[in-house]
Order: sequence, then C-alpha cells, then structure tokens
Amino acid sequence: MTHPPRVPLHLCVNGEEHDVLVPVHKTLLEVLREDLDLTGTKHGCELGECGTCAVLVDGQPLLSCLALPIELQGCAITTVEGLAEGGRPHPLQQAFAELGATQCGYCTPGMLVTAKALLDRTPSPTRDQVREAISGNLCRCTGYVKILDAIEVAAERIRTIG
Repeated sequence: MTHPPRVPLHLCVNGEEHDVLVPVHKTLLEVLREDLDLTGTKHGCELGECGTCAVLVDGQPLLSCLALPIELQGCAITTVEGLAEGGRPHPLQQAFAELGATQCGYCTPGMLVTAKALLDRTPSPTRDQVREAISGNLCRCTGYVKILDAIEVAAERIRTIG
C-alpha cells in the first residue's frame, strides 16, 4: 500500500510557529485537529455549508474544511483557542458563557471566530450586521437570539475596554 506524498508545512497558528509534514490533500481542519491537537475547531458538514469549522486567516473567516494548508503558509491563522488573551477568555467567549448563547456548543467555535472578525472591522454593529456576519454559521439548538445578544454585549464591552 502506497502512502500519499507528504509535504512540509510551516504554519503560524494562534501566534505560534508550527512545522508539520502532512499529506498534500489534508485540509486545514484536519491538520489543526489531528496534527496540532487544536480540537476546538469542529468537523461539521465538511462541505462548507455549516460554518462549524470556521477559523480566521489574516483576520478573515475561512472554512477550514475547504482550505488546503499548503496555500496558507505565511498567513496568520487563529482558532477558537487563540481568542483567549493572557489566559483570560475573550469578551465574546465570556458573553457567550454568561448569556447562555450555547447549548450543545458544537457551532460555538465557528460563531466566535466569525463574530470576532465582525467586531474587529465593525466595532458597533447593528443587529442586522450581526445577523449577516453569522449567516453562514448554522446552529441547530438555539433560536440565535442569545447568540445575537452575546455578540452585542461583547461589542459593548470591547468598546468600553478598548
């Protein structure tokens, strides 16, 4: 049995440099979870339809199930694990926890990184802007109201701190 060719990759994930040797066809999602042990990013549909696997690449949301890491060398990749600052949860993470914006939690990592990208570019988003930003992230448990509320609370806290 022959193994697929492996390629060396140099990735910057959550501010840390990583060198890995992986099969050329392996997705970013697989590399994050299987090679870097960053399991916060979740397997969802693996078709780019649910948003569960979203990460930030150079500050923009990207579906890691559709991305090849070989194309992302030199980019800054941020997973949900990279949102915490100095061991403290990001204001989004704190607001999600306080407001009960998660139920099963499976969609939460993708929601959080997508919301972070929104708040980085639009510090005072309207509810419609929040809805639009997370529209590619599906949640099967909630009615989205608490998620929207948590993003708005976090935005206010970030503006107050910042």
